[in-house]
Amino acid sequence: MMLFLEERVVRERSKRRHFLNLAPSIAVLVVAIGCSDRVTNEGLAKLGVPTDGSNTSQSKPTLAEVRRKFTTNIVESGPAEGPAPVPPSSVFSLVKYPSPVGELAAYVTPDPEDATRRPAIIWITGGDSNTIGEVWEPAPFDNDQTAAAYRNAGLVMMFPSLRGGNDNPGKREGFYGEVDDVLAAADYLAKLPYVNPSRIYLGGHSTGGTLAMLVGEISPRFRAIFAFGPISDVRNYGGQFVYHQSGKVEEALVRSPLYWLDSVQTPLFVIEGSDGNIRDLNKMKGSSTNPKVRFFKLAGLDHFAVLAGANQAIAAAILHDNGPSVSLSFTPQELGSMSPTSE
Repeated sequence: MMLFLEERVVRERSKRRHFLNLAPSIAVLVVAIGCSDRVTNEGLAKLGVPTDGSNTSQSKPTLAEVRRKFTTNIVESGPAEGPAPVPPSSVFSLVKYPSPVGELAAYVTPDPEDATRRPAIIWITGGDSNTIGEVWEPAPFDNDQTAAAYRNAGLVMMFPSLRGGNDNPGKREGFYGEVDDVLAAADYLAKLPYVNPSRIYLGGHSTGGTLAMLVGEISPRFRAIFAFGPISDVRNYGGQFVYHQSGKVEEALVRSPLYWLDSVQTPLFVIEGSDGNIRDLNKMKGSSTNPKVRFFKLAGLDHFAVLAGANQAIAAAILHDNGPSVSLSFTPQELGSMSPTSE
């Protein structure tokens, strides 16, 4: 049974625009593959998660604790890509940041040289999240996967590529080792002299939203996280982005945000359009009792049109989120009210 298929196809504009060209990065086919409760419970039990009714936040291990005891088995390498394209120097610098598997490529806002420490956001693109492409090119308001609202508002932006992407070392792990790469990117960003290390945020769209949620379930490193259109269980990707041993349900469960919402310690905003991947948003919302996690369904918007306006509203709010603790709050109307002509 098909849960979500985005009909919009963004045509090829440049052979190097990985985040826009690849079919998975534009429209992920999400398929219900019969993830039975019995199979899921058996997998959770193998991971040490109680499935007998005692699964409370007190008795349940965190995702970080589970991962410390878990060893993934990667059996595929994924597609080979070339080096990250060189960006315009006035918009981004192409840098290397250290990660557990070696130095990985990233785009970072250059130093404005105004002696100001600015808030910053790491953004994870959808589809082939391991690679980065020409995110500086203009995009339409109803499909702006570049998250340009943040740099337009004056935030420092970082687009990290991840293990196995572009010409990076390591193998793709599909929502597992990549979590560590995102945290390593945050460490790099925090050391830049023009970044406020206490005001680093994380955002992502589609597969990037799924990865952003998993990062938030592992670590309180980010001040707040914004996950657009994530999936609840990676088995619903229908076999895409799978590089681990097949048939081992535990491999999927440690990559699926649905089962670890109790682990979130910092504000996590999960956002989707009402015409997008709503079943997964509703599934997670119905399963969560964690007040740190907020879910937003934006009326009349799809999986892509949800991005630009909400990112404008979030960017504006981040500029005022400068106190000792996070002071971000939104309504669905605020996130969905922006238009191309909005100030």
